[in-house]
Order: sequence, then structure tokens, then C-alpha cells
Amino acid sequence: MIPPIAVNALFVGQVAQLAGDSRSSAIVKTPVSGRCLLTAEGLTGDTQADRRAHGGGGKALHQYPAEHYARLAAAFPAAQHLAPGGLGENISTRGMTEHDVCIGDVFAIGGARIQVSQPRTPCWKIDTRTACEGVAAFIAEHGLAGWYYRVLEAGEIAPGDRLEHIERPADAVTLAEFWRVTHTPRPSVAAILRLAHASGLDPNWTAKLMQRAEWLRNNGSSE
Repeated sequence: MIPPIAVNALFVGQVAQLAGDSRSSAIVKTPVSGRCLLTAEGLTGDTQADRRAHGGGGKALHQYPAEHYARLAAAFPAAQHLAPGGLGENISTRGMTEHDVCIGDVFAIGGARIQVSQPRTPCWKIDTRTACEGVAAFIAEHGLAGWYYRVLEAGEIAPGDRLEHIERPADAVTLAEFWRVTHTPRPSVAAILRLAHASGLDPNWTAKLMQRAEWLRNNGSSE
């Protein structure tokens, strides 16, 4: 089990045109000072430009380990906004990373209960936000993307609340393992199926992984 971890900051953002780009995003977020209602759709006051990729359901809340920013800054010294809140996360913490957190983990926070549903998938907006090409690819290569939660019970949360780890599925898969296997060019079918059957995994990921397992079977990969 993961020891209780304090939420250092909460962030919400509104859809707006990105600096230096004609496209819009809500990756630019501002800190919340007081209590904020968290529902199945996310935090009150937080919006998303592309609802197919962000927000609601299995992507209601995004947590990002603040520890990752130092590694990103070392790799990309010219990049901008490499500080908590800079990559569009809703929750900033220290003391838990992808090596600690598992798909399906359930946490209590403030008056809400949340469950880890999937890793974040880095996209072009990160390079635009940081004004530095290659940051998103580096995050994907090294599994430094943070993760999403679904909301099991709505409630108010605030900076300073503690994430209390209250449940972990049997045979749980860490996010680090999830990244390693999904980014292996030809993983074993068994490794892919272990991820696909992870309790609490978002159904869209399950479908993609089952399709990949079938492709690997049909193209000579080992079980």
C-alpha cells in the first residue's frame, strides 16, 4: 500500500488558443486555492478542448508527479513551463510515481473516492506548451506521463488534502510495467493480456490491448 501523500496543488483550466499556435487547448491551468467539487466529469471549472482525448469517464482527473519536472528540465534546458501545473495536470504531488501506482488503485481524497484508470498519453500539446520539440516523445519513451482517475464518489477536494490509498486489486499492474510493455516493439502475448485484464483499466485500453494480442498471435509472437 502507498503511504498517505499530500496534494501540493490543484489546477483547473479553460479552453483557449495556445500561444504560437492556431489550435485550442486547456493545457494551460491555474492553481485552485480553496475547495473544489470533483464529479465524474472532473473538477468544477476545468474544461477540455477535445473531449475524445481528455475529461470525463476514465479521464476525469490527471495527476502528475512533481519529481518528473527536474528530469525533463535536465533533458530540455530551454523548455518552458517545466514546473507543477505546467503540463496540464489537475493534481501535483511528491512521493508517488508510476513505479508505486497501479491500475485499479482506489484512493480517498477530501470527500471523494477515485480510481486509477489509465496512464496519460502524451500529445503534441506538450511540445507546443513547452515551446520545445521532443518533450512529448521523451515523456512517452521514459513513462513520465502521470495518470488519470475515474471518480467513484463525487466530493469536494482541496490543496493540502491527503491521497489515502484504500484498495488495490489482486495481481495489480504498476503504471511503470504498463508503460514498459506497451512500448516494447514485440512483447509476449501473455504480457499484453496481463495488462488487458488489469482490474479497473479503462475499456478503451482493454480493447486496444486485446487487438494487439490478436495481432501478435497472428504474426508469430510467443505466448
